[in-house]
Amino acid sequence: MDEYYEDVEVGATREFGAYEVTSEEIISFAEQYDPQPFHTDPESARNSMFGGLVASGWHTAAMTMRMLVDHYLSKSGAMGSPGLEGLRWTTPVRPGDVLSVETEVTGKETWDDQRGVVHTSLTTSNDDGEAVMTMESLVLFPRE
Repeated sequence: MDEYYEDVEVGATREFGAYEVTSEEIISFAEQYDPQPFHTDPESARNSMFGGLVASGWHTAAMTMRMLVDHYLSKSGAMGSPGLEGLRWTTPVRPGDVLSVETEVTGKETWDDQRGVVHTSLTTSNDDGEAVMTMESLVLFPRE
């Protein structure tokens, strides 16, 4: 474990990612978890309000989580999350998009004698720099 609650600084930022989204992954995820036609069927998606295949918002959250784990959480002392303060899908994610993540620690508070909770503002963006998802997350860290 490399990071304790006391090590986390309010205002700290991180940027990482380069997750390329594929049609196959969008369809596979949606068929299992969010089988709406604009996520599973390219023809139906062309006739939807999106004008083409788009990832489920839950898939966007899952891809974001993968980047968070790969580039930060697996190397930190993070112990899981008690939840989110907010979650918004602001721009549809499409095949070929390359996603990245920016985080900023916005606050922290003690949870109990052994843990503290870190508040983080997170933005997932596509390769055009458009925000596709924003969320305010809570992450537990061990206290020294």
